[in-house]
Parts: sequence; C-alpha cells; structure tokens
Amino acid sequence: MSAPIPADQVNVSSTLASPHIRMERGATDRLVPIDSIPVQDWSALAAHAIEPNACYLPDWALGVARHARGRGDALALAAFGDADARRLVGLMPVRWAARALQLPVPLLVSWNAYAPYSAPLLDRDHAVDAAAHLIKAARQSGARALLLQTVPTEGPAWEALLTALQRRHLQAEPLRSFRRAGLDATQDPEVVLREALSGKKLKELRRQRNRLEDAGPLHFDVASAPDEVGVALEAFLALEAKGWKGERGTALIQHPGDAAFIRQAAGALAARGHFQVASLNRNGKPLAAGLILRDGGRAFFFKIAMDETEARMSPGVQLTLDLTRYLCADPAISFADSTADGEHPMIDHIWRERIPIADVFVPLHPRDPYASAIRALIVARYRALDLARTLRRIKEKLR
Repeated sequence: MSAPIPADQVNVSSTLASPHIRMERGATDRLVPIDSIPVQDWSALAAHAIEPNACYLPDWALGVARHARGRGDALALAAFGDADARRLVGLMPVRWAARALQLPVPLLVSWNAYAPYSAPLLDRDHAVDAAAHLIKAARQSGARALLLQTVPTEGPAWEALLTALQRRHLQAEPLRSFRRAGLDATQDPEVVLREALSGKKLKELRRQRNRLEDAGPLHFDVASAPDEVGVALEAFLALEAKGWKGERGTALIQHPGDAAFIRQAAGALAARGHFQVASLNRNGKPLAAGLILRDGGRAFFFKIAMDETEARMSPGVQLTLDLTRYLCADPAISFADSTADGEHPMIDHIWRERIPIADVFVPLHPRDPYASAIRALIVARYRALDLARTLRRIKEKLR
C-alpha cells in the first residue's frame, strides 16, 4: 500500500490546467481531462456498464464539460482493464474541490449539477476491479478523499464500489442522504395511479383537466426524432424561462453556456434514442413539458416546466400522469428516476418507489487525519449552504 502524498506536494492548479491532449492507448489508471477520453471507448463502456447512467453518456457529459457554466475544469477518473490495458472499464467525472465546493483541499468531487444520478460507469464483467482502479486513479492524482455527490446507495455499481473499498480497508460514509421518487414502469399505469392517489384526488385531477380543456383540447406528445426534439426543446426552454426559474435567473436559456449544452446534448442523444421531450399541448402551445433521458431500460425525468398562469389547474401534474402512462406502456423502459429532491411536493405523491441517494465521503487512505479534517470542512460547508437556503425560503415567504 502506497503512502499518502503529503499535502504540500499536491499541485491542484497544475492538474486543473492539464492540456487537452488525446489519451494514449494502453494508458494507466489516472485522472484526465474529460474530453481526452476516446468517445468510442467511452460509448462502449456505457453500453456494457453494470448499471446504466444516462447522465454519464458521453454526449451528455461532454456537452456539460464544454459548455455549461462553471464546468471548464471538468476531469474524469479513468480505469483500464487488467487483462487488456487498452480497454476502458471504469469512468467517473470529477472536479477538484477548489472549484466544486470552494474548498482549497486535495479532494475530488463527483458531478451533481446536470448529473443528478452519479453512479460511476463500471464494466459489468469487471465491476469490482473497475471500481478499485478508479480508487487507485484518485489516489495517484494526489487526492486524499473523494466526495461522491448524489450517488445511489443501492444497486450493482454501489455494491461493487463498496467491495472495492473494503478490499483497501476503506469505508464510505454518507454525509447527507434522502430518498427520491421513482416509477416501476413494469406495472399497469392505472393501477399505479389508483394506488398512489386517492379516489377524491383522481376526481379532482379529472376536473382540473376538464377546466384546462375549456380553452381547447389537450394533446400529450413525446418528441423523439432529432428534428422534433429540437422544436420541442425550444418550446420547453421558453416555458421554463417564463416561470420561477426565470425569475431566479436559473433557467437553462438564460446562460449561453447552459443553452449551448442542452441543445448540443439533446440533438446528439436524440439521434441515438437517448433523449425525448414530453409535452402537454393546447392549441399548439405547451402547458407543461419535461426533458427525458433514456439509457439501458431506465428513464430519467430530468426537468419539468409549466405555464404558471395555469398553475391552479396543475398542468405539471397532468403532464406527469400522461408521462406515467407512456413510460409504463413502453416495453423498453422498466424503471424511471424522477431525479427530484427528497420529499418533492408533486412527484412523491405519484411515483411511489424510492431511490436512496446520498453524498458520500470516501477517504483514500486508512486512518488519515488529513482526510478527517477535509470531512469536517465539507460538513461545515453543507451547514452553511443549508442555512443560506433556509434564509432564502424565509425571505421569499415574506415578500
């Protein structure tokens, strides 16, 4: 077992400034600029991963890295096989904490913005070894710890990671966790909705739908072809900007980089059957719309927007009901992830499966006091962020 690299020998800034050179075949496990990974190898790994993760498909992740605000420092831990050193068997997009959390410490942080599901890509035939190689790459980078944000703490990728950590006498510690809504799409959708919603609630939703139709019939549409996705995406972006996200300045179209990212990623993924836009339309205009990522039998309900002038008639809920029926009728989809926060006031009442999600701290060396100090800084940072959110909510309620 190699000794920890002394803190004064960790040069974070030089790693952030690494030139974007192409990765050589037969490269060893290491931390690399994310766009140095051959897309063909990356795509092959994603297709053969033990657990699908649409947020880590190359078209999506590279779109984030190249365009999204605050992502110019995007890196990745890359792992290669023991038997075939040219084969990519593991990948995890990361950033240094100096950029991700404003903490100047040797800590690598997995993405969470635009990656609400952060299970690493691990080759299904070598998942534990791939996870071990990712840990090795993190250690060799000079990091003393990993912070895995929004990582699922159930499933085959998580189990492989835990096994790899145990072999190195390391432990993963959840720092904060929640359970978010998911949909078992193998069920009859009407059974799902009847079990999730009371008869009284369903009756009220039918009444609201009828009221929405007073101004014209409703049509639920799913854009899948690239040209259709392009048109539907622009309608979504405009709708999102008119709502509360637009008021906060966080709508995708309000930042040139974010707009470029979603347009590029949506077009590229749609061409491969990995992206859709679901819309509830009336008189040719969307009352609500959602962005859907797809990969390996799973759907990820990435974002939703609605016409807030019709909020009393719940167009976002109506869209979600139609989307539930659509996903349950699609034989290619077995499970859908809401990608929402825990205890979401809308989706939690409709999709009743739960996905355990956590931010997990992983020291990279046993009994490392420096890692313990980093952990304490992260906890303090989380508390400060939580306090800021609480104060913002109080301020909004007092307006």
